Amino acid sequence: MEDPKLDWDALGFNYRKTDLRYVCHWRDGQWQTGYLTEDNQLHLSEGSTALHYGQQCFEGMKAYRCKDGSINLFRPDRNAERMKRSCARLLMPTVSAEHFIDACKQVVCANERFLPPYGSASSLYLRPFVIGVGDNIGIRTAPEFIFCVFCVPVGPLFKGGLQPSNFVISDYDRAAPNGTGAAKVGGNYAASLLPGTEARAANFADCIYLDPMTHTKIEEVGSANFFAITHDNTFVAPRSPSVLQGITRASLLELASSRLGLRTVEDDVYIDNLSAYKEAGACGTAAVITPIGGIQYGGRLHVFHSEHEVGPFTQRLYAELMGIQMGDIEAPAGWVEKCDCPAPQ
Repeated sequence: MEDPKLDWDALGFNYRKTDLRYVCHWRDGQWQTGYLTEDNQLHLSEGSTALHYGQQCFEGMKAYRCKDGSINLFRPDRNAERMKRSCARLLMPTVSAEHFIDACKQVVCANERFLPPYGSASSLYLRPFVIGVGDNIGIRTAPEFIFCVFCVPVGPLFKGGLQPSNFVISDYDRAAPNGTGAAKVGGNYAASLLPGTEARAANFADCIYLDPMTHTKIEEVGSANFFAITHDNTFVAPRSPSVLQGITRASLLELASSRLGLRTVEDDVYIDNLSAYKEAGACGTAAVITPIGGIQYGGRLHVFHSEHEVGPFTQRLYAELMGIQMGDIEAPAGWVEKCDCPAPQ
């Protein structure tokens, strides 16, 4: 098929229908044979548990075109394992890593014409998800499930790419203590819609959530993970049972240590101790890295490195991570899965 003739460098983080998506049904105690379909509409029972009780989870990952024309999937095994944990938390059947990765590769190859070219600021975003469906009304696990993967060509989540943004501390909680904060489930994100909208109305990029138990420690940045770098060059990621274990977060922890020589810790980040950090950022599959210029808290804006310039460690981490994802820098063992698509007919 012909090129979709998109302006690859001007894509936002928006939905766009692509050619094919993967769908697989769980019935009679097992996953059935999956298939690719042009239909981007799911047909559900009105009693589906996904609609009434939030029994669903999802993942986010990206495919990248490399300089040599090959296609990289970045750490899909980690996404597969996290989806297993999310499914288990919500009493849904798990999808094996082999099934998950194969479905993702099928979707990438079926929509290769939507994969942005090497050197653009864009990538092909994959959205795998599992939902509870079937006729039901009681509060129980669903009688049937759907596993689906679709893709969308996207640009950066935050406008402007790698530029500092300011954030505000939210009075809302993202997730309950001992709740589903560590699982990638829709309810966590639905709860963030109002706080995020209020933050943007006040001219901030998004809000930052504190721990729900004491409201003294930073946990998450909108729909992304938080990190900070101390004045003595320690990379810190918040430690909490309700923080989502992000793949980008885990990758930055490793790269900060192995490639930048920083000490790394997962520890509490107290909101009243922001002066201990010289740089801070938000990280995730969609955001990649968004430098945090300042955090509004207690009536004042605490600025880290700068509101206008990216800190040197954040810049190096971004370059290292993107270089690995795009195939320009050697990846640590097991980080990249090649997607070998058949030549177009």
